[in-house]
Amino acid sequence: MEPQDPVKREGRLTPVIVLATLIAAFGSSFQYGYNVAAINSPSEFMKDFYNYTYYDRVGEYMNEFYLTLLWSVTVSMFPFGGFLGSLMVGPLVNNLGRKGTLLFNNIFSIVPALLMGFSELAKSFEMIIVARVLVGICAGLSSNVVPMYLGELAPKNWRGALGVVPQLFITIGILVAQIFGLRSLLANEEGWPILLGLTGIPAVLQLLFLPFFPESPRYLLIQKKDEAAAKSALRRLRGWHDVDAEIEEILEEDRAEKAVGFISVLKLFKMRSLRWQVISIIVLMAGQQLSGVNAIYYYADQIYLSAGVNEDDVQYVTAGTGAVNVLITVCAIFVVELMGRRFLLLLGFSVCFTACCVLTGALALQVRKAEPGVEVSYPCSSPGPIPALLVTEIFLQSSRPAAYMVAGTVHWLSNFTVGLVFPFIQVGLGAYSFVIFAVICLLTTVYIFLIIPETKSKTFIEINRIFIKMNKVPGVHPEKEELKEFPPSTARQ
Repeated sequence: MEPQDPVKREGRLTPVIVLATLIAAFGSSFQYGYNVAAINSPSEFMKDFYNYTYYDRVGEYMNEFYLTLLWSVTVSMFPFGGFLGSLMVGPLVNNLGRKGTLLFNNIFSIVPALLMGFSELAKSFEMIIVARVLVGICAGLSSNVVPMYLGELAPKNWRGALGVVPQLFITIGILVAQIFGLRSLLANEEGWPILLGLTGIPAVLQLLFLPFFPESPRYLLIQKKDEAAAKSALRRLRGWHDVDAEIEEILEEDRAEKAVGFISVLKLFKMRSLRWQVISIIVLMAGQQLSGVNAIYYYADQIYLSAGVNEDDVQYVTAGTGAVNVLITVCAIFVVELMGRRFLLLLGFSVCFTACCVLTGALALQVRKAEPGVEVSYPCSSPGPIPALLVTEIFLQSSRPAAYMVAGTVHWLSNFTVGLVFPFIQVGLGAYSFVIFAVICLLTTVYIFLIIPETKSKTFIEINRIFIKMNKVPGVHPEKEELKEFPPSTARQ
């Protein structure tokens, strides 16, 4: 006989959900991390390739400024593509579905993998730059769609843990790129095109396996109006036949959202009731990307060498950074519910600030023995997945899509700025390059301490009430007056 206890049912994590999570995260989030770090280790060989290619064309080598500019453009095209990808999320998920968008997104991985893999043979560094834009689009889409897909597949009580899985696979992708980027493996004159081209393998595997898993039941029911398909998907995901209660729950949520009305990005900025939420996600996303962590990932070898780390040891320091980062992210899955979001944000940004100051001192004084520990701890102490988690928690369902658009835009534009500008900051400020990041980390820490509330163990409504007081608006927002008479439950009895 089928169990009727809703608590037992709610707690089930079926093999279908686990496998779908692993395939979606490996095929998409993993590539994000891989492409962040893959370009770092072979940078000197790639710059030589740029120079030799230019010489073959015009009969002279590039000057130092032009080479630096071309390389910073190559690096920064990835986050620029991420920005473009984040703008494509809404239309694609509404027309192709969550799973359909992830499958379509593999185009933006396989094509650039071929471009990068054959760039040396074709004697074209332009192919690499175009490919970096395309893999950036892939990352911009996956960073939004994977959490959305997994959140709509998972039972409610597993959404938090599964929400950190994409970030875990991003850090694993970074680590794998750093390991493959060892000089003895692929970060050498012959191997760097292969290192860059390997990003297409997870995409091919996802194309092969993800079609066998269900589309989001919410998408099938709300967007496609296909109740039979939604029920079939839920039965596979939950492992039992009777899914009527969950179907009705999705329909009830949809009715509530329609009562609130559509909130666009423009409306999001105009609503006084969401003022501090919007400011907070902008500060957190910009603070995370401008904390200096991305500069470490994009230009790690260059930074470590300028710090005085032995050239033969740089690759191992870089890989050590990635390994500890994976470990920290695994811990975050368990610690986030124990220690709370606010505490981890304060800890992450304050340690980043301290690391910036110590790294600046090490660079200025060339205290070589003190540097490796600082360099490893710096990126690993970053806020990690917490800012993205807060976007979900401090916005209600009706305003969440627009909030994700704002958060994604700030995330990728800040990332793009670091990738493009940091080499010139390093030339201009030298040992004091990280002072700018230290100031940003300090200001973000102060903002979190003064403004961000703790959201641990609170419902979305409870969190919303905290911000109602901060925004000094009535308990029922003017935009939600129609909800006063909305029945508390329309589920079938």
